[in-house]
Amino acid sequence: MKEVIFIRSNIDKWRATEEVISRASKESPDRLAEIYTDLTADLAFAQTHYSDSRITIYLNNLASALHNEIYHNKREKWTRLITFWTKEVPDVMWHERRLLGVSFLLFALSVLVGVVSTLGDQSFPRIILGDSYMDLTMENIANGQPMGIYGMEEPSSMFIGITLNNIMVSFYVFVSGVLTSFAPGWMLFSNGIMVGCFDTFFYQHNLLGESLMATMLHGTLELSSIVVAGAAGLAMGNSWLFPGTYSRLESFKRGARRGMKIVVGTVPIFIVAGFIESFLTRHTRMGDGYRLAIISASAIFILFYFIYLPYKRNHHAKSKETNTPLQDSLLR
Repeated sequence: MKEVIFIRSNIDKWRATEEVISRASKESPDRLAEIYTDLTADLAFAQTHYSDSRITIYLNNLASALHNEIYHNKREKWTRLITFWTKEVPDVMWHERRLLGVSFLLFALSVLVGVVSTLGDQSFPRIILGDSYMDLTMENIANGQPMGIYGMEEPSSMFIGITLNNIMVSFYVFVSGVLTSFAPGWMLFSNGIMVGCFDTFFYQHNLLGESLMATMLHGTLELSSIVVAGAAGLAMGNSWLFPGTYSRLESFKRGARRGMKIVVGTVPIFIVAGFIESFLTRHTRMGDGYRLAIISASAIFILFYFIYLPYKRNHHAKSKETNTPLQDSLLR
């Protein structure tokens, strides 16, 4: 490859690397390591083919600067726990923001399928939710306690069981990405149909308002986290379906790392959702104002953490329109 072609093909990436170095303290360790790996590969290529060129000196200086920043900003383990949820998870959510959108649309579509199917066939809920669950729910409705199922277990044991189950579901959705993006897509679709079927059943009994008030008390966090876990599964599935310029194995490793960060990031949210479902949802006579406050606070948190914070941290991370003097000289 001619030197000028090599430079023009990579100058935007190197310019972006300069930007990363200038704000290295705000970047995640994994992000810095990934950029450093790519940069040293370019440096090795330049040293092999253009050993006496200014581009080799430039890349060597850039790699040295990034190396120094990586080790200068090395953090203790306990600090990494903080930066993981405040920086690394939002950053990877920004990287996978399109897949988050796909996951949401797929889930919303499946909810609609559940709604339409239940409206068209009243026996459909029994197929999806099971006869025993439907019989118990019908009994609760007849007794004037349509949401009574949430108060049938002791709160502490219910909290442990629900939380562990939800966390395992999210990990299953993520791990299913090994079977390509279709597997997590199917799991999202299945969960969405159940939600649509459940709410439409209560709508048919003139209890939709009560159903939504009760279920969305915890469901705002729980269902949102399942959608986020779906994005994690899609990230891993797409990584080996569409490896791009990486080898299929390397692309899969990168996708798996990003997906794992996402799904681990949902664990605290599932814990809070499990607490709400076990200790608060059972109080069906709680005032609507209190329930709306909890639902609203949950929705605001989800939008802030998974949408606004990733945008705020990363939308400005674009290459500058102007070149540095050294870059200008390299491009001549």
